Amino acid sequence: MNERKGVITFQGNPLTLIGPALKAGDNAPDFNISAVDLSPVNLSQSKGKTRLISVVPSLDTPVCDAQTKRFDQEAEKLPANVEIFTVSMDLPFAQKRFCSANSIRNKVYSDYNNASFGQNWGVLIKELRLLTRAIFVVGADDKIKYVEIVPEMTNHPNYDKALAAARG
Repeated sequence: MNERKGVITFQGNPLTLIGPALKAGDNAPDFNISAVDLSPVNLSQSKGKTRLISVVPSLDTPVCDAQTKRFDQEAEKLPANVEIFTVSMDLPFAQKRFCSANSIRNKVYSDYNNASFGQNWGVLIKELRLLTRAIFVVGADDKIKYVEIVPEMTNHPNYDKALAAARG
């Protein structure tokens, strides 16, 4: 598996990402993740829609919490054909509690089982077995339209650019 060093840091310390460096124009790789009810989810289940995929290390951290809530609040302002997904390594049971406690309406998925999202999308952190903070926008044609890998994991992504890309 491809390893990429120097792309991200955590509190200034460099970490290694596993997987490809995806860019706008690439075909969106498939994945096998879990919904909060443990049902399997893959990319083809949302074919024909624009997907904003918000990737967070853990919902139990302040920036991840804020990122998930921000995209949930913005969802109603987006066109009807746009879906927002949040993906983390958190267990589905923890995700369900988080969503319930915070009235999150968007889809939250877990990559805990086999890290296929992290590996296929190039956001799996080798040293931590967490996903790095990132945003992807995938068009209805399954082509990636926007990619942001946040260089310092403790920083916020560029919400406005990601939302603009989702609006198309």
